[in-house]
Order: sequence, then C-alpha cells, then structure tokens
Amino acid sequence: MACEQMTLQDVCELIVDCPHTSAKDEGEGHPLIRTPNVGRGRLVLANVYRVSQDVYEKRVSRAVPRRGDLILAREAPAGNVAIIPSGIEVCLGQRTMLLRPDSSFAVPEYLNYYLNAPEQRDRMLRLANGATVSHINVADIRNMPVQLPSRVEQSKVAELLGIFDDKIKLNNQLNDYLANLLDAAFANSAKSGSKEFGLPEVVDILSGGTPKTKNAEYWEDGRIPFFTPGDVTNSVYTLTTEKHITDVGLDNCNSELYPVDTVFLTARGTVGKVAIAGRPMAMNQSCFAFRGKSIPQSVVFQIIKNAVKTLRAKANGATFAAINTRDLKIETVAVPCNKEIAHYDESASKWLDLIRTNEKENLQLSALRDILLPKLMSGEIDVSKVDLTQLTNNHLADC
Repeated sequence: MACEQMTLQDVCELIVDCPHTSAKDEGEGHPLIRTPNVGRGRLVLANVYRVSQDVYEKRVSRAVPRRGDLILAREAPAGNVAIIPSGIEVCLGQRTMLLRPDSSFAVPEYLNYYLNAPEQRDRMLRLANGATVSHINVADIRNMPVQLPSRVEQSKVAELLGIFDDKIKLNNQLNDYLANLLDAAFANSAKSGSKEFGLPEVVDILSGGTPKTKNAEYWEDGRIPFFTPGDVTNSVYTLTTEKHITDVGLDNCNSELYPVDTVFLTARGTVGKVAIAGRPMAMNQSCFAFRGKSIPQSVVFQIIKNAVKTLRAKANGATFAAINTRDLKIETVAVPCNKEIAHYDESASKWLDLIRTNEKENLQLSALRDILLPKLMSGEIDVSKVDLTQLTNNHLADC
C-alpha cells in the first residue's frame, strides 16, 4: 500500500477552529457538538445540547458543517475524531475543530478511521499539552503528518471497516427500541394497579468502596471490573470498566462482588445515572447498588429510574449534586401488583437478555475492527484480497 507523506492541511479543504464562546442548552434546535459528543469515530448525541437558529448561524459563520466533515476534540478527550452523518445540521461547541477532507486526496470515512487509529491517536496525544487538562493546538493539527494510500484503496478499507460500524449501529438502534419498550411495558403494568412502598421495603440499598490506591497489590493485573460513575454509558448494561481490582483488593474494600443484573445508581460526579451490571463487578463509594427483596431485577431497574426522576423534580432547579443514603431511605416508589410484575418480567427479562447479547456482540465487533484497523492501514493485510461478502457472512455471524 503505497502512501505519500503529507500534512493534514494538505489533504483537507479547510481546518476551522470553533468559536471561542460557550452556548447554553436551549433544549431544542440544532445539536451543539461539545467535546463529550465527539466519540471515537462517531458523534455521541445522547444528552447533546441544542441551540436556536440564531445561535446556530452565529456559530457556523466560519464554515457550515456538513455530511462527511470531521469534528476533532482538542480537549477532554483530546484527540477524538468523529464524522458527521447525513440528515443532521450541527454547530461546534468549544474546544473542537472542523476538518473538511479534500476529495482529491482523502475519502472522509477513511480519514476518520485513520485519525482514530492507535498510531495517530498516540501522535495527537503527544502533541497535547497543558498542566491540568491536555489540549491540542490548532497549528499542530494542521501540520500533523499523514500518509494516505490511493483513493481506491481508501474506499475499500472504509467499506470493510464500515461493515462493523453498520452492525454496531443496527444493534444500538435495536437496543434503543427495546429500552423504550421496557419503559412503555412497565408504565402499562402500573396502570392496572400499583401500591406505594418505601424504597427500603422492596430493595436492599447497598454501597461500595475503593481499596487503597497506593497499594499495588490491590490493583496490578486486576481482573475484577470496578464500577465508578465514569463507566456509565448510554447503554442499559455496563460490561466494561476503566479500572479493575484484584481478589485481594476486593477483600480490602467496602464493596461486594455484585452479580450480573445488579442495578447501579451513580450518586456523585455524574449524578443520577442508572445502569445494570452486565458481568460480576465491584463498585466504588460514589454509587449505590440495588437488589430486589421480592421483586425481579427488571422491576428494580424501572423503579430506580423512576425514583431518580422524583429526586430530580424535588431539586426544583437546584443543582442535582449528589444522592445520599437518606434521600433513598425516605423515597417512596410505586410497585405494580404481583400479577402485573410477573406478566411484565416474563417479557422484560427476555428483552434485557437480548439487549445484553447485543451489547456483548458490539464489544466483539469493536475489538475485531480495532485489530483489523492498523493491519489494513499498514498494508499488512492486503485490502484488495479481502472478500467483503465472505467476511460479512462468516465472521460477523459468528461474533
């Protein structure tokens, strides 16, 4: 795979920095892409800020973002790059940049994969500076060296890697549908009659703790996932965590090894997020865990989400800074009758299993894609000899 050495500004029509002003979330309108919305390769639009037409027009005065443009996060997380899909009109938030690939040199989808490849991400992270928060300078991005193969080869690589992303996207769409179905089914079950209980009457409220961080024996080569507020995603289940602890670490902290289907609630930091453990994991002190006393975990998941809505409403516009044990112990929740619970759980448990299966498959697909990415970029795997149909039928079906 012959590649010519160039700079990023050589292969882009334009590279534009964001407006150096902030914009408030107006609840509706155009998506404002801030750094948390720049995922690795794709935009993360859950909880995206939205702005009015007037604000949008001011923020796109330098360039109007369009399909196939790339948005780069210069800070927190520095180096993430995402491509703009069709059917969406976005504007840039602070600490982002807009890159428009020049079609004479670069296929947008390929450049997106290229900049997210480990070698290029490492290069950008080395460019990052800052005492407290790493950030990347615009000039460094413009002058960043790139090596791109022919557009024909770029298209082939992008098509191949796109198979994985298309399947991941499909799984995510199905999971979103199933999550909405869960909410609707539970709301419907409550219409047939429910009773108010104190939260401690129906669930065990459990806590966590962190083993001493300076003791390497508690952390090095740990295999036990250690859940913290930072591990919450937009998925129902949490399958991976940033940190892991050892068996000795688990024995020396105030957390149990919580089983699959334990419901977690973040109480500090990212407050009020609810997730389900997709595998056995421990938990830090900034979260609560819940196990049903006489109700299934599918119902626990719903009543905890409803409790969070109530707690937010009680805040009445004040900062929702933390949830403490007292808040939970005095909270009341509506629980359907036993007949409705059984009817709901019969379907909900199957839907939750399917959601978890899809999320596990996405991890496998992402891992396989990330293994292929550098091999395709380097030419170790000859993309011209890869059978896309065979890969789709054989590899993806077995994931």
